Amino acid sequence: MKEQLTRWLEAAGLPHSDPMYLLIVLALIALTSLLVHWLLHRIALPVLDRQVSPVDPDESVDAPPSAARRWKNALFAHHIFTRLSLTFQGVLVYTLARILLDTDTAALPVIEVLSHLWIILFALLAVFSILDALGDMTASMKLASRLPLRGIFQGVKLLGAIVALILAIALLIGKSPLILFSGLGAMTAILLLIFKDPILGLVAGIQLSANDMLRVGDWLEMPKYGADGDVLDINLTTVKVRNWDKTITSIPSYALISDSFKNWRNIEQVHGRRIKRAIHIDATSVRFTTDEDLARLRKSRLLTDYIEQKVVEIEAYNQEQGIDPSSPMNGRHLTNLGIFRAYLVASLAASEHINHDLTYMVRQLEPGTDGIPLEIYGFANQTSWVPYEGIQSDIFDHVFAVISEFGLRLHQSPTGHDIRQLGESLAGTSAVQP
Repeated sequence: MKEQLTRWLEAAGLPHSDPMYLLIVLALIALTSLLVHWLLHRIALPVLDRQVSPVDPDESVDAPPSAARRWKNALFAHHIFTRLSLTFQGVLVYTLARILLDTDTAALPVIEVLSHLWIILFALLAVFSILDALGDMTASMKLASRLPLRGIFQGVKLLGAIVALILAIALLIGKSPLILFSGLGAMTAILLLIFKDPILGLVAGIQLSANDMLRVGDWLEMPKYGADGDVLDINLTTVKVRNWDKTITSIPSYALISDSFKNWRNIEQVHGRRIKRAIHIDATSVRFTTDEDLARLRKSRLLTDYIEQKVVEIEAYNQEQGIDPSSPMNGRHLTNLGIFRAYLVASLAASEHINHDLTYMVRQLEPGTDGIPLEIYGFANQTSWVPYEGIQSDIFDHVFAVISEFGLRLHQSPTGHDIRQLGESLAGTSAVQP
């Protein structure tokens, strides 16, 4: 090639020294590279882009795009073809330099090193784009919620960047990259210190996915880090949680392995969110029921069968034991608190908003200075916040309204209204006295 170009320069009456030859070759390489760049970026890529942009006539406007179209959009959104074309240009420059320049030319090693660095850089960026496109495509798949794909992709990016850096250093110092790779053993401690968080995060992500401990979209509660909300993202180093007050909390991935956290996902899987709240009964309002009480309470469809069954059972027991039931201290008797508890259980059993496949009950807790706690325990069949709170509120609205029908009173500390009524009562009593 050099001989042909020299003869052409002689025929044209131009100087044909080595510097002139080198200058012409460099200009030829530059012009060829610019021409290829123009063809790729001004013609080929725009034509390919226009093939992606039009909407498929078989697709509905409101329908989600097909998988093939989503792949094309993802590839172009992350400039994969642009970076691949730039990589090809680096290969072209390297090939032209090896063809047009002699091996003993001083400029050849410089061009080779620069073209190699160019190829490594844009090949690495192309790999990053491919991983980003894969991340976009898998974001809507169930696999993405079960595996920390983003963390894995980031780990691959980190590994690729390290390999590219080693190759680049090897080119600049003129040594084989194998020598640098073999020297990594001595640098392991330093690398582990520098990349401690990414390594721990990658290991944590694998453990979280292998044990199915956390997925994107789960409700995570971790008071130590002030996290209480939905998991937005699980990446290589952090887990992002959108709290219920719309703030974002970032938690180190490895903290989910070393510390404890609460995952509320199972409430959606079992279709039940727990209701566990107690009302406090004034102990002085608890008494045995009278015949008038039973006659009134029998009118409730939820209590009719229960009262009839208990009355027959108690009468049979007292007769069998020879007990005189005229005294409340003898034998068994129904109490207004016991009937009220049975009524609440029957209400839960009849409610269409309670998951009857899970435990539900009404239990009496240890009495204290605040009265007798009567706890309602069950699971609402709606797990979303607003419907769940509505179900729970409806239950206790009814409890507060119906409790007086059983002759019971709620226990609460005296309010200003109570003190005022007491003062008015005492003042009225003093006025009546002579």
